[in-house]
Amino acid sequence: MTSLSFQSAPDAIIQVDAATLGAELLETAPLKGKRILLVVENLPVPFDRRVWHEARTLRAAGAEVSVICPVGKGHEKKYELLEGIHVYRHTLPHEADGALGYLAEYGAALFWETVLTWRIFLTRGLDAIHGCNPPDLIFLVALPLKLFGVRYLFDHHDINPELYEAKFSKRGFFWNLMRLFERMTFASARVSIATNNSYKAIAVERGKMAPENVFVVRSGPDLSRLRRLPPNDTWKNGRKYLISYVGVMGEQEGIDLLLDAADHLVRKLGRQDIQFCLVGGGSSLEGLKALSASMGLEDYVTFTGRAPDDVLFEVLSSADICVNPDRVNEMNDKSTMNKIMEYMAFEKPIVQFDVTEGKFSAQDASLYAKPNDAADMAEKIVELLGDPERRASMGARGRKRVETELSWSHQIEPLISAYRKLFA
Repeated sequence: MTSLSFQSAPDAIIQVDAATLGAELLETAPLKGKRILLVVENLPVPFDRRVWHEARTLRAAGAEVSVICPVGKGHEKKYELLEGIHVYRHTLPHEADGALGYLAEYGAALFWETVLTWRIFLTRGLDAIHGCNPPDLIFLVALPLKLFGVRYLFDHHDINPELYEAKFSKRGFFWNLMRLFERMTFASARVSIATNNSYKAIAVERGKMAPENVFVVRSGPDLSRLRRLPPNDTWKNGRKYLISYVGVMGEQEGIDLLLDAADHLVRKLGRQDIQFCLVGGGSSLEGLKALSASMGLEDYVTFTGRAPDDVLFEVLSSADICVNPDRVNEMNDKSTMNKIMEYMAFEKPIVQFDVTEGKFSAQDASLYAKPNDAADMAEKIVELLGDPERRASMGARGRKRVETELSWSHQIEPLISAYRKLFA
């Protein structure tokens, strides 16, 4: 049996037997001859790690796999064949801001998704469409093809009514419209997959799906593809400690609270030995840079923007602590954040607010600050920085949990089970 390796330190290699990556299941080619299309709107592939893990797994299971996604920085080609997977990309208007912006983005996405789906169907045929939200509109692409026997699987990435409420702090007409689209999405799907048990409960309770048709497939990291690099002190900007964040720079991610925590550390606690490095892009990036500058934190906070894997891996490898400032609200409380498990895979201790699914993922690899309390987050950071043995112990426990329960290798079986149910 071949093996894959994950470099957990510059001088140490942990060997991972290929059988633990679901190789024995995939060797039976359970999806041989099936033609599957994955549709994702908010991120390009293979930048969207979850969708790319799914596509590679379905391909390894014997399926012919295609993906439709938007273009993005570093992923501008309209068509590529990557690892045997057909990747089709389309343009979108600039990132949505307000109702008209979202209308333009969703309208353009549905148009191109429909055009490309029919092109694939007419040239190579399709047996299933795997729709990844947000938004909950991809069922409109799949519905006409159900007349030709094409089955629809819904991959529930985000709870959109809660996401809307988190972004705009209100409900109203558009919130009700999103609840309607969510219900229609579940009604159109023969099978759905959820990223955690909170999402499964929503599929059953709000989506009215039978529990046996909902499969939990977590967004675990692929340990064979993560590389721990030698720490690079350049990221510390001459300071002793590095606190890292990796993720989207959006309104609901709580980066403003993280900046408040940094301000508390520097101004109130006099900790001028701490540097923050924030990796990621998003609609709020420029606004957050301006906020950081207005708070006088420019020298203490580095924004990299959207970065390639080598930068991401180097920042995580260099960090002393990783943080997740997601606000405690209905959206974040029920959602599993990929960054938490990536932090754990790099053996990093975590500080985050007390959110249900974040706590399920990290367990004792994290400290939990009071909900939305930036000062308490700062205090938790100081507490960990003063205890290097505890940091090492928490990091090791997080890494072990990813290896034994949460990594992508443990998601292969439920993903294939979902497809077996879909084609039953």
